[in-house]
Amino acid sequence: MANNEDKFKKIIAHAKEYGFVFQSSEIYDGLAATYDYGQYGVELKNNIKDYWWRSMVQRHENIVGLDAAIFMHPTTWKASGHVDAFNDPMIDNKDSKKRYRADVLVEDYIVKIEAKIQKEVTKAAKRFGETFDEKQFLTTNPRVLENQKKIEDIKKRLYSAMDEERLDDIKTLIEDLGIVCPMSGSRNWTDVRQFNLMFSTEMGSLSEGANKIYLRPETAQGIFVNYLNIQKTGRMRIPFGIAQIGKAFRNEIVARQFIFRMREFEQMEMQFFVRPGEELKWFEYWKEQRMQWHLNMGIPETEYRFHEHDKLAHYANAAFDIEFNFPIGFKELEGIHSRTDFDLKSHQEYSGKKIQYFDAELNDSYVPFVVETSLGLDRTFLAVLSYAYNEEKLDDGSERVVMKIPPFLAPIKAAILPLVKKDGLPEKAIEIFNSLKNDYMCFYEEKDSIGKRYRRQDAIGTPYCITVDHQTTEDNTVTIRERDTMKQDRIGIDKIGSVISQRLKSNI
Repeated sequence: MANNEDKFKKIIAHAKEYGFVFQSSEIYDGLAATYDYGQYGVELKNNIKDYWWRSMVQRHENIVGLDAAIFMHPTTWKASGHVDAFNDPMIDNKDSKKRYRADVLVEDYIVKIEAKIQKEVTKAAKRFGETFDEKQFLTTNPRVLENQKKIEDIKKRLYSAMDEERLDDIKTLIEDLGIVCPMSGSRNWTDVRQFNLMFSTEMGSLSEGANKIYLRPETAQGIFVNYLNIQKTGRMRIPFGIAQIGKAFRNEIVARQFIFRMREFEQMEMQFFVRPGEELKWFEYWKEQRMQWHLNMGIPETEYRFHEHDKLAHYANAAFDIEFNFPIGFKELEGIHSRTDFDLKSHQEYSGKKIQYFDAELNDSYVPFVVETSLGLDRTFLAVLSYAYNEEKLDDGSERVVMKIPPFLAPIKAAILPLVKKDGLPEKAIEIFNSLKNDYMCFYEEKDSIGKRYRRQDAIGTPYCITVDHQTTEDNTVTIRERDTMKQDRIGIDKIGSVISQRLKSNI
């Protein structure tokens, strides 16, 4: 594959061609940054949700679930800080009429400098071969040190200007760096201004009596405002967690990169309530647990990394991201944050309701601290798809595209394929399909040659193809073909269920 950008384009095209992801409202030329999940996409998405829910809720005796409404009382977002502080700095290019996030333009510039450093490392590694010491090179090479100093200076200017909302300074930084518009190539910029990311609407039958409300920009607040309800009705004792999967909405200025950044997306979040002073211990615990969850999908450790936040959110005292090596580079997949007692204290203040926990062991009442794990479902879907996409050249010179999706997540677990459409083979195949469909998502197909049908199943990631042939009618055996190795075994019809079950077992 020529480069990662090519691979990303191929994944997007493959996702459409094989019914994983479609552009929303495509017959009307689409709606920017919104996508629909097709017949195989929805299965994969549901399997990821199920894996997360089972590992987070079912396997923890002190974590319970919630499904909070998308619409919430508008004061919720005042208390959480979203009304006043959920902004992105926005800048327009006067020539292209395109709008950008000012901080993203600067961060993209930093990425280019980082690429220069990487180029120096690659050149040096080639030159010195096995004797190359990368760590020493990064700390001594003058060009590398100069570029690292440049990155540090830019970050310092950007983040202090962001913190103090000095929008003029952000524009000056863009001008000083000579950043051009990616579309027009010009430096003809407007001033930087703040742009609130929340979608608003009105609730009420008459517009004059309407109440301005928001589509939630995150699912966490639904958990916080239900803290007392769940703690009391569930008789929950600290430490305990509340988990939720749900849609959130952000009016992103720069929504791009396929399903990586969308205006309507789904989150899988868990808020873990702990004693004040114990939050950093639990923060470390959940960091380790969450990384292990990702690795248990069978994707290697080299594809993930931790990234510590340079700049903490106003509510946090520790924050790490788990980043995944997407074709567009290492990007955030999941955030683990120590949110302190900011949220519950704020809702206590704005609502006038006492949100405290009486700790019988300590004989004391307090507002709990919170450790959050927040995972993007759409981004996890994209991570699985990106790693799974493989182009293979076979021994006979032909090629195939195979989606090596972890079998337990695969949309279809088994395809039942009669070799020909006669001699009673379709009837036998339907019989087998009916015997498996209660336990597994199966697929039946009799059109085209068996080779073409195998290729289609490879392309959607089906781990097992079961072929019904003339021998089946004689001895009740079938061929079971494994997706990744293409190895075929002959097994009895009565063994199919147990063989699939055994092969689908994963280390989750």
